[in-house]
Amino acid sequence: MSTVNVQECQRPLRARYQTEPGAAWVIDSARTHSTDPRDPFHFTVEPRQGSGLRWPVGVHSAVGGVYDAPCPGDMLCAALAACQESSIRMVANLLGVELVSLSVEVTGGVDVRGALGVDPQVPVGFQSLRCDVHVQAQEGIRPELLAKLRTAAERCCVVLQTLRQPPSMQTVYHGEAVSGKTPAAL
Repeated sequence: MSTVNVQECQRPLRARYQTEPGAAWVIDSARTHSTDPRDPFHFTVEPRQGSGLRWPVGVHSAVGGVYDAPCPGDMLCAALAACQESSIRMVANLLGVELVSLSVEVTGGVDVRGALGVDPQVPVGFQSLRCDVHVQAQEGIRPELLAKLRTAAERCCVVLQTLRQPPSMQTVYHGEAVSGKTPAAL
């Protein structure tokens, strides 16, 4: 069993959030960076500004890119897989369930005709997402406890719940023409 005790780590946080609900509000962020804004197929994304990490991003070949780096859809799948795994690990720790192995594979299906404007009847976005969770617990764990693990892990997976119940979304464009050139209409 892990030497990390999630309950001990969370106890002071839970107490604080009970008395100071505003302290529980966190802001996650990511920012893109480009060395050549004229390249429509490559850039990097920095999760959590100041993290020092930059992940390469490419564009899927199904929409004309070269697909030589993970595309945004891959990153969405990765975010869901990572959140599912971390939720399962933390809930298992809280329940005293020792995990022997765990992997999460997320696949997403998208009809790109919507993104390309080929068929206005096809929605833009993933039409399906599937999480395959392969988990093995230490021998002797009661089936009811494993069922509780599954239910609780899904309930507290922030990315999964966000996808199931999308929040309001706002996009604000900032910018102006450079050197008197007028940018193409969007």
